[in-house]
Amino acid sequence: MPLIIPRKYKQKLLPETTEVAIKLVKDRFQSLLASELNLRRVTAPLFVLSGTGLNDDLNGYERAVTFPVAALGDSMAEVVHSLAKWKRVKLEDYDIAPGYGLYTDMNAIRADEDLDNLHSIYVDQWDWEQTIDSSDRNLDYLTSTVEKIYEAIRDTERLVYEQFPHITPRLPREITFIHTEELLQRYPGLTPREREDAAARECGAVFLIGIGAPLSDGEPHDGRAPDYDDWSSLNSAGFRGLNGDILVWDSILERSVELSSMGIRVSPEALDRQLAATGNEDRAELLFHSRLLAGELPASIGGGIGQSRLCMFLLQKAHIGEVQASIWPDSQRELCAKAGIRLL
Repeated sequence: MPLIIPRKYKQKLLPETTEVAIKLVKDRFQSLLASELNLRRVTAPLFVLSGTGLNDDLNGYERAVTFPVAALGDSMAEVVHSLAKWKRVKLEDYDIAPGYGLYTDMNAIRADEDLDNLHSIYVDQWDWEQTIDSSDRNLDYLTSTVEKIYEAIRDTERLVYEQFPHITPRLPREITFIHTEELLQRYPGLTPREREDAAARECGAVFLIGIGAPLSDGEPHDGRAPDYDDWSSLNSAGFRGLNGDILVWDSILERSVELSSMGIRVSPEALDRQLAATGNEDRAELLFHSRLLAGELPASIGGGIGQSRLCMFLLQKAHIGEVQASIWPDSQRELCAKAGIRLL
């Protein structure tokens, strides 16, 4: 995505006040998230050993940042992309009952990101995971969980308005649910990115269901790794997918912004099916995958919620670098400075 420079952009908070507001948003939201989903906070790793299958493979082409560990005979470790699979193992290790779960602060480095208003090589998100009963692996449980998360986002937006009344709330009262196939049929001439923008512009906030499985045009809406979200099972609406993304319309950037990716996790049957569909059968021998296929890990639902993305949206900033410290090309810093966009 090319860098977006909004016309007549004006910061609503100075950098010093922004730092205070960032803490306000993070403290309130994570408290609400934990309360709504019965989650307890746990400590998370910055890196895992290579070859265990615990790291998130994202779309399958992003390179993990790796390094040798001298104390382990130069065994290779890699900085996490996310904790999508690590969390599910922890549910089993901590013997967390259905209806309860955990969350953590996840920090990652994604060196292959294209840097723009929404993407940084530094990623910070709340990674969360909840144990569920096998009978809860359905669309109703997914949408109910999304509604709880969305209400936590709206509640945090209201708090921002109470503290800074010139930052007017933008989110609609309810989030709209739509499947990627429905979106394709509604906007057949648009790209997936353009379809997301159209839906978010129309509804204000949407949960886009079914990301990873091929649609009627033979292409998936977007890539999704085969070994955490269940994107191949038929749901109650007759479409494939028990996962999705929370998207909101950003009136400053005039485009949709993804705040969260989440879903009901793969069962052993779904994992086997998705590994075969993507040609990744060899992963079945890895530690995580072999434990899951053997039925040793609980059924779960989980996801990630971008911390900087949420702060950026709720504080009505034009660039993610206004709410997190990272590195950017000199040309991007110069363009932002000319437009009054002050990067941390």
